[in-house]
Amino acid sequence: MTITRMELERFTAFKALDFRPSPGINVLVGANGTGKTHLMKVAYAACDVSKTDIGFADKIVRVFMPPGGAIGRLVKRRGAGSSCEVRIHRGDRRLQLSFSTRTKAAASANAKNAPGWRATPVRSSVYIPAKEMLANAPGFLSLHAQREIHFEDIYPDILNRAYLPELRDPAPAEKRLLALLQRVLGGKVRVDGNEEFFLRSRGMDLEFPLVAEGIRKIGLLWLLIRNGALPERSVLFWDEPEANLNPKLFGVVVEVLIELQRMGVQIFIATHDYAVLKEFDLQKKEGDKIVFHSLYRDDAGEIACRTVHTFLDIHPNAIAEAFDDLYDREVERSLGGQVNRDHARSTRLFHE
Repeated sequence: MTITRMELERFTAFKALDFRPSPGINVLVGANGTGKTHLMKVAYAACDVSKTDIGFADKIVRVFMPPGGAIGRLVKRRGAGSSCEVRIHRGDRRLQLSFSTRTKAAASANAKNAPGWRATPVRSSVYIPAKEMLANAPGFLSLHAQREIHFEDIYPDILNRAYLPELRDPAPAEKRLLALLQRVLGGKVRVDGNEEFFLRSRGMDLEFPLVAEGIRKIGLLWLLIRNGALPERSVLFWDEPEANLNPKLFGVVVEVLIELQRMGVQIFIATHDYAVLKEFDLQKKEGDKIVFHSLYRDDAGEIACRTVHTFLDIHPNAIAEAFDDLYDREVERSLGGQVNRDHARSTRLFHE
């Protein structure tokens, strides 16, 4: 059962947000500071605790890492109100959490409906952070388990997913995706007894620190599919998939994500890249559930969200606006400053 609704009141950057995701792919766009990553992290925390004994408040603290572990630091402190509430829905199941600025320990936060939430757990949840972790994997999990180191839970969590043993018999759709990614990688990914990842290509092993970071991200996606971490009814969160990835590979990544959606995986991605948006727009077929959520600040300076189903309807679209501005400036420069911005803009629109 996928996430169907998220209600955030005075939580981190949000004064009040009622977010309705698609059961398929949810593409989050918006300027820096509009809460895209926060939205994914709170949803990931809710999905993860459906399968574990960790409390929702504890997982929120582990994912957001407020100073001193004080969960009350996550309350939006600007404006009226000194308490917050988070409500995550999966159909008729709801997980609820409330706390105030005075709440220090996660155990003091008020969590509700956890037993019912765990009665129908998310089959699997995966959060891929913008920072690639496989090259830094050896020894990290044991260090994290024994020491208080300042790393959000998303980092050990993604390594645990990557270390899962491979599926004995992947489904045909999974085999197709693995073959596609192997062509890009030029081989397969393997892990040795020292928790070190290698790219196995042409009979040789290349340790991951020597592999280009963009290729390592493709390798992680290959591992997650091979390990069965993204089965039907699972949820995938990916923060800035375009980071350190050559634009030529965007099409492959989007192709895989769209196919995972067709296999029943709910997906959330946050992106700042125009080419990623256009790949979703161009590759989308009838029946695909792909929506775009534009996060922006309203006239009062508070974060709001507008959800649309087509690329052209995204508004406001900070990514497209930045590219439009670049095009206008290029036209101005090419014409030697003989036309103004309005003329340049009309020229761009004519060519579109």
